Amino acid sequence: MNNKDTTTFNTPNFDFKKLGIGVEDIKSEEEKVISQSAESNEHKGLFLVKTASRWIEQAKKRPTPKMLFSEFWFESELCILFADTNLGKSILAVQIGNSISQGQPFSGFKMETQKQQILYFDFELSDKQFENRYSIGFEQHYTFDDNFIRVEINPDAEIPENQSFEDYLNHSLERSIMETGAKVLIIDNLTYLKNETEKAKYALPLMKYLKSLKSKYNLSILALAHTPKRDLTKPITRNDLQGSKMLINFCDSSFSIGENHSDKNLRYLKQIKARNTEIIYDTENVCICQIDKPYNFLQFEFVNFGMEQEHLKQLSQKDKEQRVYEALELKKQGISNIEIGRRIGVSEGAIRKWIKKANETETEKPT
Repeated sequence: MNNKDTTTFNTPNFDFKKLGIGVEDIKSEEEKVISQSAESNEHKGLFLVKTASRWIEQAKKRPTPKMLFSEFWFESELCILFADTNLGKSILAVQIGNSISQGQPFSGFKMETQKQQILYFDFELSDKQFENRYSIGFEQHYTFDDNFIRVEINPDAEIPENQSFEDYLNHSLERSIMETGAKVLIIDNLTYLKNETEKAKYALPLMKYLKSLKSKYNLSILALAHTPKRDLTKPITRNDLQGSKMLINFCDSSFSIGENHSDKNLRYLKQIKARNTEIIYDTENVCICQIDKPYNFLQFEFVNFGMEQEHLKQLSQKDKEQRVYEALELKKQGISNIEIGRRIGVSEGAIRKWIKKANETETEKPT
C-alpha cells in the first residue's frame, strides 16, 4: 500500500490594518459586488425586474415632475392637446411655449419650471402667417425670448435616396434635439409625423417613437392633434380624439379645447387624462378662456371656471329631425353607419337606432 505524500499549506494571518484595508472597506466591496450582480440580473431580457422597494428607492433619486402648464402638462410627460379645426390649438401651444421660454406663467395658469429652451415644430403655419399673429399689421412685432426656437420644414431639403420622407423627418427631429439640447418639445401637429393615425398599425409605432424620444433625451412633449366632427351637444371625451385609441392610451396626459356654442370667442379647457395629478378640470370645472389680441400677441385669456354643460349646443326638435333625415339619406347612398356617424357627429349606435326605427315605422304604414 502506497502512502501518498500530503503537503500542508499554512495560510498566514494577514494583518489588514497594516495593509491599509479596513473591515468597512471589505464590506463596501462586498456590497458593491452584490449590487452589481443584482443590477446584472435586473437588466436581463426585455424587462426590468426589481422589488417594489428597489423601484421606490430608484424613483426617490429622480426629481419630482413640475408643472409646465398648470395640471394639464407636467415635466417628462408626453401630453396630447386635441381639438377641432380653428379652435385655437396652435394659439394656445405657442402661448405655452412662450411662457416656458420666459420662465413666466400667464394669467390664470401655473408654471413651476425655470426659464428654458423649447423647440416648437410648426408644420401648420408659414413664417408669414406666424408673423401676422404676433404683430400689428406686420408692424410692431412681438419680441420672443431667444429660448423659443421655431422649426419648420425646409422646402429645399433633399431627402437621401435610402430614406423615406418619414424616416428623414424623424432623423432631422432628433438631430434638432441633440444640437439645441432643448428638453421641451411642442409638435404642431401629430398628423405630419405619421399619416393615418386613426389606424392602430400607424398610431402605435408613432407613440412608441415619441415615448422612446422622451426617455432617451428626458423630454417633455406636447403634441397637437385633431378631432373629427363631433356631437356638439355632448361633453368631450377621450373617444373624440381623432384616430386610434393608441394615441390616448399611450400618452401620459391629455387635454382638449371646446367651443362655446353661443359665443364664438369663448373656449374651455378640459382635462381628459392625467397621471401626475388627479383630474381637476373635468366636466364640472372646465377652465373658460377667450381668444383675444390686446396688442401684438394672439392669446388665450383666462375668464373663469364653469360647467361644460353651459357651453354645449342645445338641440331643438327640428335639429334632431334634420339629423335623422340626413342620416337616412346617406344610408340610401350605401354609406356605412360608422361613416354616417363620423359625418354627422354621433355614434354608430345612434345611427343604427335611427335606421331601425325608420324601418319599423315604414313597416307599420298601411299598404
